[in-house]
Amino acid sequence: MGESKKKEGCPYSVEHEGEETILLVKCEKCQLSPSIEDNEECMGATVERLTEAKGTTKIIFAQKRNYEYGVDQTALLNDVASAYLRLIRDKNTFNIERLNIIGAVQLASAYYMQIKNLLFELIKSDPLGAYVKTKRLIREGNIIYDKETSKARAQCTRAFIDMLKPIDNELSKLKIVKIAKPHLAGYKIGNRDVYRRIFTPTIKPDFMYTKLASAYPNDAEEIDAYKLDDGTEITIFRLKDTIQTLYHAVPPEFTLSEDRYELLDQAKKVLASHKPTEQEFVDPKRMRQVFLNVGHDLIEELAEYNKIDLTEKEKVQLAEILVRYTVGFGMIEVLLKDTKIQDITVNSPTGRTPIFLVHADYGDCKTNIIPTHTEVESWATKLRMISGRPLDEANPILDTGLELPGAKARIAVISKPLNPSGLAYAFRRHRDKPWTLPLYIQKKMLTPLAAGLISFIVDGSRTMLIAGTRSAGKTSLLGAVLTEIMRRYRIITIEDTLELPTSALRDMGYNIQHMKVASAMTKGTSEVPAAEGLRTTLRLGDSCLIIGEVRSTEALALYEAMRVGAMANVVAGTIHGDSPYGVYDRVVNDLGVPKTSFKATDIIIVANPIKSPDGLHKWRRVTQITEVRKEWENDPLLEHGFVDLMKYDAKKDELVPTKDLLEGDCEILKKIAENVKEWSGNWDAVWENVLLRAQIKEEIVNVSEKENLPIILEAEFVIQANDEFHRISENVKEERGRLDSKRIFSLWKAWLKEAVNKVKHT
Repeated sequence: MGESKKKEGCPYSVEHEGEETILLVKCEKCQLSPSIEDNEECMGATVERLTEAKGTTKIIFAQKRNYEYGVDQTALLNDVASAYLRLIRDKNTFNIERLNIIGAVQLASAYYMQIKNLLFELIKSDPLGAYVKTKRLIREGNIIYDKETSKARAQCTRAFIDMLKPIDNELSKLKIVKIAKPHLAGYKIGNRDVYRRIFTPTIKPDFMYTKLASAYPNDAEEIDAYKLDDGTEITIFRLKDTIQTLYHAVPPEFTLSEDRYELLDQAKKVLASHKPTEQEFVDPKRMRQVFLNVGHDLIEELAEYNKIDLTEKEKVQLAEILVRYTVGFGMIEVLLKDTKIQDITVNSPTGRTPIFLVHADYGDCKTNIIPTHTEVESWATKLRMISGRPLDEANPILDTGLELPGAKARIAVISKPLNPSGLAYAFRRHRDKPWTLPLYIQKKMLTPLAAGLISFIVDGSRTMLIAGTRSAGKTSLLGAVLTEIMRRYRIITIEDTLELPTSALRDMGYNIQHMKVASAMTKGTSEVPAAEGLRTTLRLGDSCLIIGEVRSTEALALYEAMRVGAMANVVAGTIHGDSPYGVYDRVVNDLGVPKTSFKATDIIIVANPIKSPDGLHKWRRVTQITEVRKEWENDPLLEHGFVDLMKYDAKKDELVPTKDLLEGDCEILKKIAENVKEWSGNWDAVWENVLLRAQIKEEIVNVSEKENLPIILEAEFVIQANDEFHRISENVKEERGRLDSKRIFSLWKAWLKEAVNKVKHT
């Protein structure tokens, strides 16, 4: 805290927050919104204050909203304040005696008033105007001097020009003048347009911690605009003179009227008296609903007391905003509601840099949102309580998940001493509904044939690992694989951070049990180690086994499960690796699984981001589907242990079948066929069934696009379509004694037509 002061205008104080020195100007009684760029009086008073508040790094005008000018903008004003002090302390600059020439008293008085106005008014309130005016006065003075016939008046004019030169010298060196020079031609004193290009405050309402640069950037090209369900306005800009893209968000809480802000501020102060306990955070959904109900009643009460008329819709909206900035995660929640966002990063030190994100259409973007130190600290506290995991010097990494209304995310947090400058976050947004293979076909991550092949392998109860680099979409693809498992089978999932869509699948009738185990990066928790959790699954009965990510000692237990108990059903998981050999290297050399045990892996699906030639765009693609053969001893790469069934073709931008697959040289598919009477020894029948499944997946996508029904690509419909495929296949087999693909597809297509009609009329 600093000493409060009052000069002309608003009271102010100098505050210290970490390394920041803040000039806090209290503008509650001002009739106008405080603004450096719009108000010359505000700018002049601020420069005057900066002459006393040395070392200021940030300026905040506190009203109903806080208007904050950051380090770079404050530096420009500090520069003006320093120049002003140097000029008024230079005795030669403001020496009226130099103008006192006998015979030119009136002229001297006029010159004196102009110097006085420049020095004591214009430099502080309009330094650009002062610079332009000084240049013009020198130019006009030289013209007058050359034409002047009176010696006294000529001497007076020369003295005036000489007094202007040090002012011109100081103003010419100002950083703000150098920035503004391209826009100063024809400059009109008093016009503030150029200042609006230079000064843009971030804005934060009283009840919030997040700051927002609400003004649109100058000279930027708008390339997209859309609205989120809650009314948040998103505009995408391509910034000038940089390859960066700006994601500009204005949520409804930044466009409320002043009386609504007052209500929220009052309500927050009341709610702040009750801080949620760790026990309440055990069930965040229930806690949130309780706070939403309390918030709604509180807003209603305060509105009546303040005689403010609110509609029910407004009460609900204000209650949701209130919850978001008390027990919720503020602007992070707004961002996670945007289905086009994939990743969000918050870097340290906080309060200075904006949030960055990865957009599905525009790649890496910076945002107009700046979280404060207070806010990121509150997130850490909430995540500790939600996860039950520590985040401290002994455990500087927290890996957990977050489920919010309309969005799920995986979160990684790092703190001191690993991150010496404080807290940093990475949010990986997950789709609120499970991905499906038809959705991936539509997004071009998969081809219909690849989807048909995966469907066949899943029904064949094989073991598979989905590999890829970070952000390749491994977990989402694993979630899509889950929708291909028939609902008649039990599924057990094991994760250290809950990311798989188990709740959604349970709601759709799956017999699914999820298990949460200790993270490999966390010490000293009561959670069960991953390896022990995996071994426990063998005692839970016949089940499909799905592992969120294979990353540590649980690899040994996983391969033990594959070899001794789980081969009757699908076993699948994700792992970091950019190729089949990369997976082998990770499993055998890094995680210590014996080579012979690695042979329990049947299929490796590799997903990797594909970049455009300019490096500015990237897309997710499955780049390989590879079988792991069993007849090798030391090195699967050298001994033909890896056989690609499908491989990504960059020219076609799709997976294409390999010669091995097309010619039936595929041991895994043949082993699946051995357990089916109609397929055993009949590759043509096997291939025909793979193509049938591909045809069905493609038909769902085609009908979705033709009928403009994206909903039929979602899990609920796709799972129903899969069920019908299996039911129809069984009926046709009983009817004809074999799996007649044409008949199956014909009957399934008839079902699809009827099902789509029902969807269209609901």
